[in-house]
Amino acid sequence: MTSIPRIGIIIGTTREKRFADRPAQWLFELASRRNDAEFEIVDLRDYPMPFFDEAISPAFQPPANPVAQLWAQKLASLDGFVFVTGEYNHSIPAVLKNALDYAYNEFNRKPATFLAYGALGGSRAVEHLRGILAELHVATIKHAIHINRPELVGMMMEGKDFADFPYLEEGAGPVLEEIVWWARALKAGRSQPLAA
Repeated sequence: MTSIPRIGIIIGTTREKRFADRPAQWLFELASRRNDAEFEIVDLRDYPMPFFDEAISPAFQPPANPVAQLWAQKLASLDGFVFVTGEYNHSIPAVLKNALDYAYNEFNRKPATFLAYGALGGSRAVEHLRGILAELHVATIKHAIHINRPELVGMMMEGKDFADFPYLEEGAGPVLEEIVWWARALKAGRSQPLAA
């Protein structure tokens, strides 16, 4: 298998004045320096799905909603995921949970990591996401990128940028290395049939 893995940087909020665009674009620019994977930003704003109301779980039947079908097609085209999320009341944005509920098989046996932000670096949102993704048969890697309160306030209210916090880029390097390794390994693995 010679094709390189495709990894989606999924923006997990759709709020009008969201912060998520900045870290997503920052990570995309870092990731684009690599030649061993293709990265793309996947914005939930482009997939305006209603609250999940399918008669049958996507684990057993594709969703009837046409936007959800497009969402599933996008997920199917990817070999790994970086979820960009803030922390909302110790958890993830509702729109992200809703999007996760609208797909199933398209997530199976693929890796994921996280770019999270909030008072504690979005760590509680990440912990919730890990549990949800386990049910979707997603392999989450240990390391993630966390933007804590000082960096978040600095960028949102004090005119600072990622260049003012060089340790974030230093931490992102190993995370990108890991997600690419896992995406390549699981892409190869998915080409093999499951043992009966």
